[in-house]
Amino acid sequence: MKAPTGKSNRNWIAKAVSGHPKGVLHRALGVPQDEKIPPSKLRQAASKPGVTGKRARLAITLSKLHHK
Repeated sequence: MKAPTGKSNRNWIAKAVSGHPKGVLHRALGVPQDEKIPPSKLRQAASKPGVTGKRARLAITLSKLHHK
């Protein structure tokens, strides 16, 4: 069975990242804004509960979508 392709499901990425201040995950992990977050630090943060963990898990998911 296919998932519905309504407007609410189609733009989930835009809704997940819009309206939030940029660089919050960088600041939480202590990484300067102009540097990439190391994958090991991102995985470590993703394993923790809370908002920072959610942000790290979303960053991992979005990085997988970027590669072709």
